[in-house]
Amino acid sequence: MNQAHFIAAAAALIVAGTVPAQATSPATTPATSPANTLATAQTDATRSERVQFARGHSSATITGELRGYDTVDYRIGVRAGQTVHVSMRGSNASGYFNVSADNAPEAIFVGAMEGDTFTGASPITGDLIVRVYLMRNAARRGARLNYSLVIAAH
Repeated sequence: MNQAHFIAAAAALIVAGTVPAQATSPATTPATSPANTLATAQTDATRSERVQFARGHSSATITGELRGYDTVDYRIGVRAGQTVHVSMRGSNASGYFNVSADNAPEAIFVGAMEGDTFTGASPITGDLIVRVYLMRNAARRGARLNYSLVIAAH
């Protein structure tokens, strides 16, 4: 099925009410392109954890592991304008993180394009999401990522 036929078939299913409106083509599903979006339905394991800073501290170091298409979302509560810093060290060169405002259609930082350190002012009061993932080249092989993530909000 070529892309034009796929789009026509997907549009027909959406109109018929059998597929949610956020359905995308196979080339842009979250499992194959987590760098592009954070606010879409997911078919692979996504773990979500709230980050709580220890009393009197404004940062936390988190260590974790994921494999294949799994992702981990770390939620941090922030105020608009608050400076947020996130950095990651990982065991796999294809491991990255993104930063997004909760329910935003696109990330404000895409690690695969911008590197392993983010520092910026929060655009919202609410939750920022730090999503850790493996790029498709490693995920499809079932590769593992062991990582250390530093998250700070000042």
